[in-house]
Amino acid sequence: MPGNSERRGKRVVSKKGAAKGSGGKNRQSLAGRGRTLPADERPWHKGYSGDEELPQKTARKQANELRAAAAQGRAPKIGQPGTKRTAGKGPFGAAVKGSAAKKAGTPRVSPGRKSSQPKDGPELLVGRNPVVEALRTHVPATALYVALGIDMDERVKEAVRTAAERGIAILEVTRAELDRMTGGVLHQGLGLQVPPFAYEPFDDLLAAAKEHTAPLLIALDGITDPRNLGAIIRSAAAFGAQGVFLTERRSAAITATAWRTSAGAAARVKVSQVTNLTRSLKACQDEGFMVAGLDADGATSLYDLEAAIGPLVVVVGSEGRGLSRLVGQTCDLKVSIPMVSDVESLNASVAAAVTLAEVNRRRAQ
Repeated sequence: MPGNSERRGKRVVSKKGAAKGSGGKNRQSLAGRGRTLPADERPWHKGYSGDEELPQKTARKQANELRAAAAQGRAPKIGQPGTKRTAGKGPFGAAVKGSAAKKAGTPRVSPGRKSSQPKDGPELLVGRNPVVEALRTHVPATALYVALGIDMDERVKEAVRTAAERGIAILEVTRAELDRMTGGVLHQGLGLQVPPFAYEPFDDLLAAAKEHTAPLLIALDGITDPRNLGAIIRSAAAFGAQGVFLTERRSAAITATAWRTSAGAAARVKVSQVTNLTRSLKACQDEGFMVAGLDADGATSLYDLEAAIGPLVVVVGSEGRGLSRLVGQTCDLKVSIPMVSDVESLNASVAAAVTLAEVNRRRAQ
């Protein structure tokens, strides 16, 4: 009979769908693991191009690829270490997270993700040798992170002892937490948090330089490698320059890498960031400075630089294209470094060191 719910063989289907969920043992497999690092950010890949020390296994891979490429007559498919800043706008990874974040006063970041680190925020220098070298050269630091269960070799012991002597907070974190803090960069169980660098106002830099009989300043036009920046600052300190100024954009900043490369000289040499390099050079000219730009095709030989004995600004161009057009037009003269071989040009930091040494020699006479 129609409507009879008691009929035989009726099919009963539940209106409620099957329960859905990811509880229990399947929950971990569904957790987000963050983005997959490209080859040039993986320290274990032959294409790695980051700033950290190259692992021995990766170095062997690159050596094998070089031999294979030479035998086959092709270009090697390997990275160029130091040409790519990894771990999110810098080689030191993301901001501090987890329990260490509460102690250091930095924001928490979800596991498996990298933080968007503020431009003027602290950075994390990682690796046993870099951390020890930074502590030896008295790079300012606020915290030393040590992974739980780390193998206590001589470098780790020295890092912990030096940090304790200098009153730097020593925080023990899990290795997984340190992995998240560094964004996957090889850290070897050690991380050193470095505060943002305090730049000198340009007007104060210029006024302090003018107090000297023969002031000497260095202007950097597009130096993007922090190692070159640190090396130039070290040369500035060695040869008596009163300061270095560089642009805020399209230029390397004083990071932990630059601090370490400068061997602590960044604490003794005034460094200023300027908005417009051309305008700053013109301000120097108005104060009586001669502006000399380093150029491989410059008409003036370094050995004939008579202006070296007076107020001088040495302008160092970028690693690739040299001086920009406007900066080159602003320079009073362009200086070339004589070389006996057919090498096209020198590294930016080497060229700066050679020039400053010659200026110092002339002034000593």
